[in-house]
Amino acid sequence: MSGGIASTVWLLPALPLVGALVLLLAGRRSDPWGHLLGCATAIASFALGVALFLDMAGRDEADRVMHQSLFSWVPVADLQVDFGLQLDQLSMCFVLLITGVGSLIHVYSIGYMDHDPERRKFFAYLNLFLAAMLLLVLADNYLGLYVGWEGVGLASYLLIGFWQHKPSAATAAKKAFLVNRVGDMGLAIAMMIMFVTFGTVAFSEVFAGADGASDGVLTALGFLLLLGACGKSAQVPLQSWLGDAMEGPTPVSALIHAATMVTAGVYLITRSGPIFDLSPTAQMAVVIVGAVTLLFGAIIGCAKDDIKKALAASTMSQIGYMVLAAGLGPAGYAFAIMHLLTHGFFKAGLFLGAGSVMHGMNDEVNMRRYGGLRTVMPITFVTFGLGYLAIIGVPPFAGFFSKEGIIEVAIDSGGVKGVVLGAAVLFGAGLTAYYMTRVMILTFFGERRWDSQAEPHESSGVMTVPMILIAIGSVASGAFLALGGRLEHWLEPVVGSHDGEHVVPVWVITTLALGVVAIGVAVAVRQYAGRDIPVVAPADVSAVTVAARRDLYGDAVNETVFMRPGQQVTHTAAVVDDKVVDGAVGGVAVLVGGLSSQVRRIQTGFTRSYALYMLIGAALVIAAMLLGGAL
Repeated sequence: MSGGIASTVWLLPALPLVGALVLLLAGRRSDPWGHLLGCATAIASFALGVALFLDMAGRDEADRVMHQSLFSWVPVADLQVDFGLQLDQLSMCFVLLITGVGSLIHVYSIGYMDHDPERRKFFAYLNLFLAAMLLLVLADNYLGLYVGWEGVGLASYLLIGFWQHKPSAATAAKKAFLVNRVGDMGLAIAMMIMFVTFGTVAFSEVFAGADGASDGVLTALGFLLLLGACGKSAQVPLQSWLGDAMEGPTPVSALIHAATMVTAGVYLITRSGPIFDLSPTAQMAVVIVGAVTLLFGAIIGCAKDDIKKALAASTMSQIGYMVLAAGLGPAGYAFAIMHLLTHGFFKAGLFLGAGSVMHGMNDEVNMRRYGGLRTVMPITFVTFGLGYLAIIGVPPFAGFFSKEGIIEVAIDSGGVKGVVLGAAVLFGAGLTAYYMTRVMILTFFGERRWDSQAEPHESSGVMTVPMILIAIGSVASGAFLALGGRLEHWLEPVVGSHDGEHVVPVWVITTLALGVVAIGVAVAVRQYAGRDIPVVAPADVSAVTVAARRDLYGDAVNETVFMRPGQQVTHTAAVVDDKVVDGAVGGVAVLVGGLSSQVRRIQTGFTRSYALYMLIGAALVIAAMLLGGAL
């Protein structure tokens, strides 16, 4: 790689990593300034990312990839892996999102965590999160990606369980960690297959050799990579951890849901596009998972009264859109990334807005105890409202452009597939409009339902300024990325291009999408606006609502299908080990012990007995010799 600023790529993850190490090693001595260092390292990484982006944009298209090999990492026989970084057009999108939105969340956290005695440690974990995610998207091989992948898992465990004095937070952290380990095994086994098949885990060499691999190998790799993506991006069937992860501080929710962890699965699928493009079976599995999850999350979001859990279900659904688009190959990769970037803005804004509401409502999360907050929290109301308009897809807000693109490529897939996927994404858009309108009405409109002790108030400037900046992204990022095909052209060297014709005219799709959104908004307004909202959720509801409140029984299914059978297998194995394996070992010991107790009886210690034994033995030997001679 050439010198100059291109040689500083390694500093992108190194800066927040150093910040994390300093804060953790300095301990209490860094309490007065720890939050400032945490913010400084994140902002410095963002500034470097912007400088690298400008440098990349100024180069010829063929010279935009920046590659940096730092040292020989795994020189073991046939497995030779360098610790290398690769900054290309795809990873640059993630670098700017992670560091940009991540820095604003850091600044917001100064106010949100102001009175927490462990604030310094919180910022250390935030820095660690950023460093791990940056390594994940910058690595030039799957092993380096895996280190960042596990680092993100560790950081999420630490942050979700940050308030470990709450049993619910400690349990949620363990749940997220364990569920993600299931997905991580898929990625680990995929790397083993890559080494056996291609002799390497480097992106360039694996993708170059994919053409010569068998269909079975490519399909296996696709399914295993998808399993890894399901874990990190909370896709069915590994989605159950995401709602519980809301037990962590709200800035953690914003960071996990908007800029880091849940986007990792989308990155993995898009980066591994050359593998999925050669395996239609694996691609179809990706599409099915995305379609099921976008509806799964949207249905759950319709029944949640906890504002953070409603937004968590929304994240599950929106990531489903991205995964579905990525499963459509070159036609959908760019739109998957576009929605990922716009979602990074409006979902961060929604979570930070929810945190601001909680901050002013003594950490109350039940929307049935809100109401009328627009008048006492005007900045939060406006910024949250802009994120709301973006996520439901109202033009010209960001989500309109990215979600519209996904709806188009879903319908353009043609045939029965196009009809089914088109119906799924349109129905999901309608559900999104419904549950997000419900969130807006319950939180900011109607009668004030908070108790007499609550004194809601607007948050401080250190919290509202990041919310305002992110709200600007919720408004403008979609048009900036979409108009003129700007993002598609930018990503084309990495994800390829697609020039297919539209099955249905664009104006028809746009009209359908906006009509469905309008219906979703209208139903929510009719159901909740101008009506008394009971503080306690009614119990006499439909079976669908009950199921949605219980996350569509995701935990029950996992417990029945996986946990209980696993426990039975473990119990059976323990019985076999105890009765058969240990029994055999114990039986040999008993046999030897019994024989020894019998044999030792002939060792009397009397000389006359030993002389008699010798006489008998000699007589037997002589008799045998005489008998042998006679024969």
